[in-house]
Amino acid sequence: MPQAEHDHLSLLYDIGELAVSMRANPDIPQLLNQVLEKVSEHLKAEVCSIYLYDEASRELVLKATKGLNPDAVEKVRMACGTGLVGATLEGMEPICEGDAPSNPRFKYFEEAREEAFRSFLAVPIQLGEMRIGVMVVEHSEPNYFDAGDVRALRAVATQLAGVLENARLVMNLKGLDGAVARGETLAPGFVKGQAASPGIAYGPAVVFDRSHVRLLEKAGAFAGTEEDFHRAMALTNHQLEKLQERIAERLPESAALIFSAHFMILKDVQFTGRILDLIRGGVPATQAVREVAQHYINLFGASTNAYLQDKVKDIEDLAGRILKNLAGQSWDDQGLYERQVVIAPALYPSEVLKFAAEGVAGIVLTSGGVSSHVSILARSLSLPLIIAGYTGLLSVAQDTPVLMDADLGNVYINPDREIVTRFEVRNQARQTASAHAQTMLPETRTKDGQRVYLRANINLLSELETAVKLKAEGIGLYRTEFPFLIRTAFPSEEDEYKVYRRLCEEMPGGVVTLRTLDIGGDKLPAYWENTGEPNPQLGLRSIRFSLSHLEQFRQQLRAILRAGAATKALRIMFPMIMSMDEFQQVRGIMDDILRALADEGIPHHASPSLGVMIEVPAVVEIIDDLAKAADFLSIGTNDLVQYLLGVDRMNALVAYAYRPEHPAVLRTLKRLSDAARRAAKELSVCGEMANDRDLMPFLLGIGIECLSVDPHHLPGLQRRIGAITSAGARAYAERMLAEPSLEGVHAVMGSDLHPLKNFLKEDAG
Repeated sequence: MPQAEHDHLSLLYDIGELAVSMRANPDIPQLLNQVLEKVSEHLKAEVCSIYLYDEASRELVLKATKGLNPDAVEKVRMACGTGLVGATLEGMEPICEGDAPSNPRFKYFEEAREEAFRSFLAVPIQLGEMRIGVMVVEHSEPNYFDAGDVRALRAVATQLAGVLENARLVMNLKGLDGAVARGETLAPGFVKGQAASPGIAYGPAVVFDRSHVRLLEKAGAFAGTEEDFHRAMALTNHQLEKLQERIAERLPESAALIFSAHFMILKDVQFTGRILDLIRGGVPATQAVREVAQHYINLFGASTNAYLQDKVKDIEDLAGRILKNLAGQSWDDQGLYERQVVIAPALYPSEVLKFAAEGVAGIVLTSGGVSSHVSILARSLSLPLIIAGYTGLLSVAQDTPVLMDADLGNVYINPDREIVTRFEVRNQARQTASAHAQTMLPETRTKDGQRVYLRANINLLSELETAVKLKAEGIGLYRTEFPFLIRTAFPSEEDEYKVYRRLCEEMPGGVVTLRTLDIGGDKLPAYWENTGEPNPQLGLRSIRFSLSHLEQFRQQLRAILRAGAATKALRIMFPMIMSMDEFQQVRGIMDDILRALADEGIPHHASPSLGVMIEVPAVVEIIDDLAKAADFLSIGTNDLVQYLLGVDRMNALVAYAYRPEHPAVLRTLKRLSDAARRAAKELSVCGEMANDRDLMPFLLGIGIECLSVDPHHLPGLQRRIGAITSAGARAYAERMLAEPSLEGVHAVMGSDLHPLKNFLKEDAG
């Protein structure tokens, strides 16, 4: 490896270490200066500076520098688009000039004293589409920086984006304070819902409605001194570190960043200083925490910036922890919601993750759908979840006992002892029902020997161990959006690479299929500003989102290819493709990335299989052409059914019309299977239909030989496949295809033709 490339890798390692340790550093300016020292040392730059974007004034502000006049910090300001630094932020692309003063866009600031420097390199700092700031290096020698330096500085900016955004948040509190100061305007006993994630939970209710006052109102009678406050702060920091470690162990995708903003605020002298000033002025500690927390809640809540609005949750959460510790309530490093049943109108995936880490018993939502990503995440976490569809639950008093039967979707408010005992017995029985996993065979075959390939749908890396133990024949679908959905900001290429690398390493020798980012519709990250699409299910989602955000798309593809360098069967699948043009476009992007990685000498997989996820009805009419062009095909039945039938699967009012057994759906699947067979391409099914006891035999009967399901479904699915014959499955499929009505299809499903008729009673899968 050339020395320059070695130095750049060493730089990234050092910066990564700084990013990880940032929570232990209470001095943000010191953190920024450490970054500048490392970057200038590795790039041998005479100047290194960080400019952060001030949302309130819409200006770039020099926040830290090594090499320029230190008195220029906070004084040098420029609008987006002004000067080379402002132009970098405006265009969101690096600018590298061999003789910067000769560029007409160069803007000289006398207080900075940078007249001696000629070479100039600036890269934007961003999280997704969010502008955070600009990092700049300079040198007195002309034409000093090269393409390798550009790549290295971009990587540094990406790696530090999350840290710098939290730093910007804390550093801007004072400015926001001024802005607000100038214009301050500050159930029934039983509910039947839908089972979204199975399990049984029993515990006191806590209503989470983002009003951000409940925990602040429950400080109790304890007043607290300054000494008590310091003790509570130290204990809060310790508890957050333990929670962070627990999340990192259980869910590596989180990259231990769930509480990063908490740590930054906890260490901020302005936040803590305001509280201490009140305490020293005679205000009880609990009241001081409430007042300061409420001030920032009002502050962020009044902002028009979606990211700042989202920080309201962090402030309330942090204040609740401090108040609980002030009152001396022990919670053993768990969380505010340990062993409680959370009731909420809706949750972001990142919030579900946080609740799981804190040991909640279960979650009841008053809106949403069982196929939403929140539901999928809860199933991956083995966290009971019910979609109740009844807003009256939001008025349940705090600490009211609630029992959740998430197997059936039943919610019992303040149940009597007999009901609780009955469910305790049932819960013990289900905990001993894992014996089927021991009988899992390495190969799956029908009763008459037809080979069927069973692969795992993976949502979180924590499911890999189960998939391997259950002898899954590879990964049929890895939903790459989860690292995006559960985090508080867009992951960097390195963050994605680490997740994908582990995915590939823990499935050695098997097929590994990664689906590119599938967000939009009901799957928006908490940090992504909602554009208010009138019909998001038909809007900017899946591959459309990726092609509209090419930098993020290229970053993801690079991370996948790098992670799969040693994987024999790496497959990349593109969701919601609707035309040959789209598929050819993504293949062209892939070719460009492969060439770039080769030119850069970065180890990567040189020839991944590229596949199409069939979800849009338009594809059916061009399936023969698409089957020839793609390396493999996979049917996402959840969305395909939705679009074929024109039924929003998230809408409870039309849930009755969402029928995967509709004759039009069945005949479409047959057309797709026939086309794949003609082109000699593998066709798999990875939606809910693959595990449906009535429709799985139909799929085998029309010639589909590869099914991909959540890992815990594998033993039961293998048992059912082993109980049917291929001839019986074909006869069953032919009869179902002959029926023009749902009534007729249902009659076949209930007839003696059903291949599993004599097996269903004993089927526990």
